[in-house]
Amino acid sequence: MRILLTNDDGIEAEGLKHLLNWAKTLGEVCIVAPKTQQSAKSQSIQIHNNFEVKKSGLFEGVEAYSVDSTPADCVRVAVLGMKKRFDLVISGVNNGPNLGADIRYSGTVAACFEAAQQNICAMAMSAAFNSFGNAVKNLGRAYDYVVKRKMFEFAQIVNVNFPIEGEEILVTRMGPAIYSDDFEFLSDGTVQPHLLCLYRGTQNLELDTDATMTGHISITPLTNDLTDFSALELIKKKVG
Repeated sequence: MRILLTNDDGIEAEGLKHLLNWAKTLGEVCIVAPKTQQSAKSQSIQIHNNFEVKKSGLFEGVEAYSVDSTPADCVRVAVLGMKKRFDLVISGVNNGPNLGADIRYSGTVAACFEAAQQNICAMAMSAAFNSFGNAVKNLGRAYDYVVKRKMFEFAQIVNVNFPIEGEEILVTRMGPAIYSDDFEFLSDGTVQPHLLCLYRGTQNLELDTDATMTGHISITPLTNDLTDFSALELIKKKVG
């Protein structure tokens, strides 16, 4: 199996090293990851300026490249630019969860959306902030869970979140946003965002947010299609 690894924390991030150590047991690995931190860049790409793609020697025996752009561009460079073929893209292990509606901002998850656009199955993997231990211990279990249940036959993207502690795996749906911001307007004409936590702990284990926050490994199937099918059917009936 040919595997592309990427992330949004940057090519030198700890989580990528953990991911590589495990992914090498699955098959042939190539790394194409951002040169610098790219968190919350979502699926943005660079279309107006040139950007650097440089071979990296950080990982002995593994073909690796740093890209001075976003996670989505990393996937695009590897697939569309280098013409490489992959059976699976894995993005992570992110330093911090990617849960609920906040995944729309995630560069980690966006790399998987980009992979799916190139018709490649993809997994996003995220750990609790500054706590990779439980994720590292359970990377293989989460992957085996997805494979044994043939989840990629139904969804090209799965979003996996590991809690600080806890090994029970739950298949979940995307919950509401757990973060927002308040903005402080400064005298120099700039604004400073201040992170706000919206999570109230509803204990609904069908949601990725509550499942992960209560010590479960959450696996959520995702799709690139943003169509509101319920609305579409209602509109078609009304128009008809």
